[in-house]
Amino acid sequence: MNRYTNIPPKSTLTVLYLLFAAAFFILPDSPARAETIEAEQWDISADKMTRYENPPSIIAEGNVVLQKTRKVTRQRENGTDWSGLLGDREDAGRGEIKTVTSTEVLSTIKADWIAYDVDRGSIKARGNLQISIGPDSLSAESGTVNLNSETGTFHNATIIRQDKNLHLEGRVIEKTGELTYHIEDGWVITCKLKDNEIPPWSFGAGDADITDGGYAILRHTTFRIKDVPVLYSPWMLLPVKRTRQTGFLLPGISSSDNNGFGISLPFFVNLSPSSDLTVYPEYLSNRGLMAGLEFRYVKDQQAKGGFMVNYLHDDLTDPSEVDYYRDGNYTHTNKDRYWLRGKADHNINGWITRLDLDIVSDRDYLTEFTSGQTGFNTSNRNFLEVFGRSLQYKTIDERANTLRFLKAWNDTSLEGEFLGINDLRVEETSPTPLWKLPSLNYTGLIPLGDTLVNLDWDAAYVNYWREDGIGAHRIDIFPRLFMPLPLGDYLEATANLGVRDTIYFLREYGDAVWDGDDTKNRFLVDASAEVGSTMTRDFNMNLGNIQTLRHSARPYVKYRYISDDTQEELPYFDNVDRIDDLNLITYGFDNYFDIFGALNNKEYKRQYGIFKLEQGYDLRSQASDRPLTPLNLRFWYYPLRNLWLLYKTDIDMYGEGILSYSIEGRYTNSRGDSVYADYRYNKPGNIDSITARIRVNLLYNFFAAYGIERSNSSSQTIEENISLVYKPSCWSVELSSNSVPGNQTYMITFRLANIGEELGLDLPGF
Repeated sequence: MNRYTNIPPKSTLTVLYLLFAAAFFILPDSPARAETIEAEQWDISADKMTRYENPPSIIAEGNVVLQKTRKVTRQRENGTDWSGLLGDREDAGRGEIKTVTSTEVLSTIKADWIAYDVDRGSIKARGNLQISIGPDSLSAESGTVNLNSETGTFHNATIIRQDKNLHLEGRVIEKTGELTYHIEDGWVITCKLKDNEIPPWSFGAGDADITDGGYAILRHTTFRIKDVPVLYSPWMLLPVKRTRQTGFLLPGISSSDNNGFGISLPFFVNLSPSSDLTVYPEYLSNRGLMAGLEFRYVKDQQAKGGFMVNYLHDDLTDPSEVDYYRDGNYTHTNKDRYWLRGKADHNINGWITRLDLDIVSDRDYLTEFTSGQTGFNTSNRNFLEVFGRSLQYKTIDERANTLRFLKAWNDTSLEGEFLGINDLRVEETSPTPLWKLPSLNYTGLIPLGDTLVNLDWDAAYVNYWREDGIGAHRIDIFPRLFMPLPLGDYLEATANLGVRDTIYFLREYGDAVWDGDDTKNRFLVDASAEVGSTMTRDFNMNLGNIQTLRHSARPYVKYRYISDDTQEELPYFDNVDRIDDLNLITYGFDNYFDIFGALNNKEYKRQYGIFKLEQGYDLRSQASDRPLTPLNLRFWYYPLRNLWLLYKTDIDMYGEGILSYSIEGRYTNSRGDSVYADYRYNKPGNIDSITARIRVNLLYNFFAAYGIERSNSSSQTIEENISLVYKPSCWSVELSSNSVPGNQTYMITFRLANIGEELGLDLPGF
């Protein structure tokens, strides 16, 4: 193989450097030690190479590799031993200076044949031409590069943009700038393709201009499925930017009993690398135009926020729409309907802050608009994924809006909250909901000297405000002494003794009148003790991957005493204001099961099950005829890593039977199938409901999902979702149905990879 190095520097070589150094590579940071960088040079290797003097040119044939390299000389200290590093020698840090020279490769062009014209500053190449251009890689049958203008023309070429898996092909691709192109007779697809794979979908264009940092402007465009044209547009704007950019997202189409025909055309605005805005105009033929707006920003994991608002002047809100109000059991009369929701997380100088907004115009809005891009289900799921906390359930009439903050020190913490209530109750009643402006809770724990006694406390202040009714400034102080009791090696015992003082400064709002003193006080004594013992035994199993089963059992007895104090004259704001006297012995038996084994030559441990049983005996005189509390059973079972079951029940000891129980379970597998079911029954609360969701991967890239929420006590289905998704590589189409009382909605959603939203399963109820 022939090899030429150190090609004589000419003006054209400087242009060559500017092209490939700027477009192909990100240079490394400067090292800490001194270094010297020599001028770049081009090395050419090929099976055969010929150099001509008139005109100056080089012809290379066979496995041609054109590489830009440079030599970097660095100086570093040599010969420093451990004693020098640790500062034990007087001459530490003054080792011998060693010079190291290395060669760095900056750029590479490969082809079967290359001709380099030195005077014109151009390169011609043919046969398996491959060039890397920053985040893009270009391959072609042949091409030319003008080094002076940093442009080139390539035939039967392909460009793959890694950042968004953008794949472009064209009969002729002209490089018009650093990362801009003009394509003739080509097509575009925004996902990865295998070699010689026919694209599942593509945008074909007779002529296209592609600009880095901009758009792909397509003319005479056809949307193709398996290379078969199905739609035509004389002009199209397609996002091909390596980063987010402003532009229209894919539309959504729906049909509903109440809404009629619906179509939405979201528009995305890239405000900055860390913030964006999305406009959701949606036309509903029976209601009018619903406007939507979403703003998001992310600075880091501890500083992010997302807010959405919708507004609709509802043409369907009219007393003449008798069937609409009857079938849906709706109560609102307002035409101006809106919903503002949002969350924000920030850590500021050690203060952890959490903001939650949920303001809606009427109690029917969230049950009517559950589906779609801005509906309750999608909004709730998005907030849960991003912020780790969901919205309040859609049927709650008193919707909380909170700003919380927390700061912790070594042994203490301060937590605060501002709470405002969006009251959606149909009838205006007094008193109105309580606001907290603000509430503060200061907690801590400190040991008392060298003793085993610890002092912990809760000190809380809250200002309860309401538009109409009784409010108050309430101060609640609860210090406690806690200590372990030495009862031997086999018993674990602890004791607590505390006092609780609650002070009220009552206030009247609106037309409310308080009968009594404006200042109230309550004093309680709170004492408790617990004795238990933990026993553990391992059982050899040797069942497949399971080698050992460990059973830990802990029987215990607890006692708690709370003194009696008259509280009927106190206001009632929350559970703190009504603390019943207590004289209760509780006994229980906790069981924990863990399994140990080996999988793929690695040891593992996981929880296998939990079983808890607890009951109390009331020593108060008023409970003498029925001193036993309900028997409380809790059972968790994890037979597989991806399967868990939970059962809870409370059983009355005096003939009332089962007071409440719930069964909950979930299963997932490696294919992505999942099943979730939840059944709840509560006799005192008149609750009898079931929730179920299932998602199944069918054959030939089909996925199906079903979800239902039903109240058995009222014999009513609260919500039902059905979805069928076809998802081959790079695109998906979803047919879905959403049913709520009084309204049935059908939707079709078409998604393309890396266009609009990320491609994935977006199934209702999941």
